[in-house]
Amino acid sequence: VATSFLHRAPPAPTSTPASSPYTAASARRFSNKPVDSVYGGPRPPIERTTLRKIAAKYRRGERISVVTAYDYPSAVHVDLAGIDVCLVGDSAAMVVHGHDTTLPITLDEMLTHCRAVARGAPRPLLVGDLPFGSYEQSPQQAVASATRMLKEGGMDAVKLEGGGPARVAAARALVDAGIAVMGHVGLTPQAISVLGGFRPQGRTFEEAAEVVERAIALEQAGCFSVVIECVPRAVAAAVTAALSVPTIGIGAGDATSGQVLVYHDLLGFMQHPHHAKVTPKFCKQYANVGEVITGALARFRDEVETGAFPCAKFSPYKVRHEDAVRLAELLESQGQGTAAAAVRRVVEEEANAKSSTPNSKP
Repeated sequence: VATSFLHRAPPAPTSTPASSPYTAASARRFSNKPVDSVYGGPRPPIERTTLRKIAAKYRRGERISVVTAYDYPSAVHVDLAGIDVCLVGDSAAMVVHGHDTTLPITLDEMLTHCRAVARGAPRPLLVGDLPFGSYEQSPQQAVASATRMLKEGGMDAVKLEGGGPARVAAARALVDAGIAVMGHVGLTPQAISVLGGFRPQGRTFEEAAEVVERAIALEQAGCFSVVIECVPRAVAAAVTAALSVPTIGIGAGDATSGQVLVYHDLLGFMQHPHHAKVTPKFCKQYANVGEVITGALARFRDEVETGAFPCAKFSPYKVRHEDAVRLAELLESQGQGTAAAAVRRVVEEEANAKSSTPNSKP
């Protein structure tokens, strides 16, 4: 593992002075810096997951959990569940924005997702996907885009796809610039134009050898971890054995150092035919949240149509009786008799409801 990226784990927090500039929110903004290796001063109050902790977990042979999330609410749940790494993936183009591929999403759009996730997940290591078109032109472009991911997006590291010479050069340039990089081999969705579709990789001798070679090249460039997507289990096992950094599998069997799934996929979040079309067959659903959501929305619609919602319980705000009377008189004087009658009707209904309540005061 490239030691230039291994953050020193902060000591267990004791108490944070009231005047401390660190809060749960501000700590995330500065979390990509080794907080106690150079400067003293206040410590972030949250025990964060750093590259050192990921590396230590890998050395102990413990598996690493990664979930791809795109917004504040999902990031909060990822954080609360104790997931090691939260990946802000360019798959947001498909899952959130409804595109058929990952290609349309822009760097600015990714930064919006990154900032939302950073606010919701102060504990896990955060990795942002460099989107298509943001790093292919040159290593300099890659460094400029990745710098924005860390400075503006609040990420701890970035991920780039592919392991060809240009991608390896970009990864090396990022590492040299002090930016932690996660590699990605196997199926690389940003290369769909060349691959001819979302199809598994590494199923022939030539493809399998290329996957292994590219993963090794990415590690040699300084990547702290490598994602292996949609390859046979044997190929993922070979990559994992060949590397001395964690491998994260997705549709690659159980021989990797960890696993990643998309938040919406593993929760069974979507019911729309479009999402069913793009949900990969290797994804295990741990819940059927989409069915619960659809059912709840349908019940809301029904209660709105019948007038059952909102009932008195969900209409908590009242105007004082004397003020309601004055309002009705004012409306009446202005020729708004219908509005005045509406005020008097509601006041009467609320008075009747109060008097019929067993515990209401006379």
